[in-house]
Amino acid sequence: MTYQAGEPGYRRISLALFAAGVATFASLYSTQAVLPELSAAFHVSPAASAWSLSLATIGLGVALLVTGPLSERIGRTRLIHLSLVLSGLLGLACAAAPSWPVLLTLRLLQGIALAGLPAVATAYLREELHPGTHARAAGLYIGGTALGGMAGRLTSGPIAEAYGWRPALAAVAVIGLVCAGIAGVTLPASRHFVARRTSALSARAITDPALLALYGIGACAMGAFIAVFNALGFRLTAAPFALGAGAASSVFLVYPIGSLSSAVSGRLADRFGRRAVMPAGAVLTGAGLLLTLSGHLPVVVLGLAVLTAGFFCLHGVASGWVPVRAHAGGVAAGQAASLYLVAYYAGSSIAGSLAGTAWSAGGWDGVVLLSALLIAAAGALALRLRKVPAIA
Repeated sequence: MTYQAGEPGYRRISLALFAAGVATFASLYSTQAVLPELSAAFHVSPAASAWSLSLATIGLGVALLVTGPLSERIGRTRLIHLSLVLSGLLGLACAAAPSWPVLLTLRLLQGIALAGLPAVATAYLREELHPGTHARAAGLYIGGTALGGMAGRLTSGPIAEAYGWRPALAAVAVIGLVCAGIAGVTLPASRHFVARRTSALSARAITDPALLALYGIGACAMGAFIAVFNALGFRLTAAPFALGAGAASSVFLVYPIGSLSSAVSGRLADRFGRRAVMPAGAVLTGAGLLLTLSGHLPVVVLGLAVLTAGFFCLHGVASGWVPVRAHAGGVAAGQAASLYLVAYYAGSSIAGSLAGTAWSAGGWDGVVLLSALLIAAAGALALRLRKVPAIA
């Protein structure tokens, strides 16, 4: 039997994947809040400093092509545990990197190691939980990723300002290892996983119109979101705000709104349907982006909060929908989830790098224009999903 909401097994899964989400995304985004410090320490441009994040997301995205199918053979939980421990150890190595090329290499390897959790999390939830709780549980998991992103940035920013970027990255790595321990103790073993060989890519995984739209939404929404936050540190530490690294990183306190948004969006999707919720998420994201054009810091922070709520609505619903749609159409859930995340991190890597160029060329207006185009594309795809025949 699958776990129902309120049962001990359901609570253990929720806690374990929440902790795993924190660990994974704190590690992945650990350098984002210290990009100005890395730029100064290694004498590289703002666009070049963003590669410390982009290479990690590239490594993660490429590794997903392997870890998703691999999980169909060796199981979900084994891959999750290995991913969390190895990425934490690589995080400690990043803090001791002697040069810029070594740091970039380690971040690429860390991204590869981090692929274990996102490749299998939603597939694990689909297998182990009652169908009526899928969207809600996926929302809780995405909420953990939101909190992880905030923890990584809030930890690294103030510590970097006080002690330097090396202790900052080491602190984030320790958080990751503690969360790995929590997940190791609480995550139940799979009860419904059936090993299978998945050597060939299912044609339906790359032809189903709903899956293709969901992949596109993930890529565009994440690209817009990461472009804003990659350039944010440079904007807030420059005139007219002129904040220190610690104060600038405090704007990431908006991230709990992402946790709340993903959980609420999951409940709304269970009640009203995913097709009804996703366009609203795109509108919310765009509204938040426009508010960040203000020259007043409180309005900028409000805009970031609204943008964060909209983004996690889009991502939470889309990522939870992918394995459900795939399973209903006869596609391996792990394979479809991996393809979604490949697109998601491709969007992050490309737009994250372009954000530095947009900032250098056009300031914040250039970054907003880049993100607005991506959000508009995500909204158009969300509307298109309303016309796609439903099988799940």
